[in-house]
Amino acid sequence: MKMLEQVYEGKAKKVFKTEDPDQYIVEYKDDATAFNGQKKGTILGKGVINNRVTNHLMQMLEGKGIPTHFIRELSDRETLVRRVSIIPIEVIVRNI
Repeated sequence: MKMLEQVYEGKAKKVFKTEDPDQYIVEYKDDATAFNGQKKGTILGKGVINNRVTNHLMQMLEGKGIPTHFIRELSDRETLVRRVSIIPIEVIVRNI
């Protein structure tokens, strides 16, 4: 599967088109922000961990019969996903 045109970039990931119009590649980044974006930096390996945790959670959901966008993990940082319509919800977990 080849990465083509980048269609999205956020704080944690980039999304790329592939040869299949119904499949995309998500690439997880090491970028980190704090204080509502006022502080920016890099945490080496963060993208690898985010990719593994996300894929694990998607597989758990699918195991319970809940469909997800997950197809398969391509590498430590990249995952092949189905094209979906996004529900714009952001969840922030803070460890205080």
